[in-house]
Amino acid sequence: MIPWLGPRDPFPPVEVALSDPNGLLAAGADLSVHRLLDAYRQGIFPWYSEGDPLLWWSPDPRMVLFLDELRVTRSLRRVIRTQRFDVTLDRAFLDVMAGCAEPRDGQDGTWITPEIVDAYSELAALGYGHSVEAWADGELAGGLYGVAIGRMFYGESMFARRSDASKVALAYLVRQLRRWNFELIDCQMTTSHLASLGAREVPRHVFNAQISRLVRQPPIPGPWRVDDDLGADL
Repeated sequence: MIPWLGPRDPFPPVEVALSDPNGLLAAGADLSVHRLLDAYRQGIFPWYSEGDPLLWWSPDPRMVLFLDELRVTRSLRRVIRTQRFDVTLDRAFLDVMAGCAEPRDGQDGTWITPEIVDAYSELAALGYGHSVEAWADGELAGGLYGVAIGRMFYGESMFARRSDASKVALAYLVRQLRRWNFELIDCQMTTSHLASLGAREVPRHVFNAQISRLVRQPPIPGPWRVDDDLGADL
């Protein structure tokens, strides 16, 4: 059994999260800015399907991407150098969320509900939510969005309408975050796609020790922008 949270109830310790399903910690509460920021600072995130209760998770192990471990293949590096995509930050947050919510092969529905869109849009308006956009021929070809607290970035979702668009967006984000002294990106759940990009699993206690330090560091004020010379690092 997991606890049902009221509006003022704190999260239970992450150590009591279920092992099956991995990381399910609690249900209920709300998606207010205060609740979401409190969750992320503890390594907790919301994930649920439309029509289901609001569920909170803290998996063990945790999938993370250490920024110096991003795997950029030769083919991806060629794509970056051809400048096929123009990459921006914080230019089209809602459009990126809409792209991430689009139906995907083998998936029925989306967890990016209207309530999620509203909640994360508010985070973006307050400088916590950020998007990365990859443009091609003036159209949004792919991207990703997430939440930043201090010098910690929590990745939420990514999408691509053209081949390699989301990978290029991620590569730009990683290089920019490294310049700002971020150290890792939370990837939440383990997938083979993330592993192919260099992400790996770490024990939950190691992850939480990292974020407890990083979230206390001074934030990078928004809206974020890509450094003009960033392409030289890719």
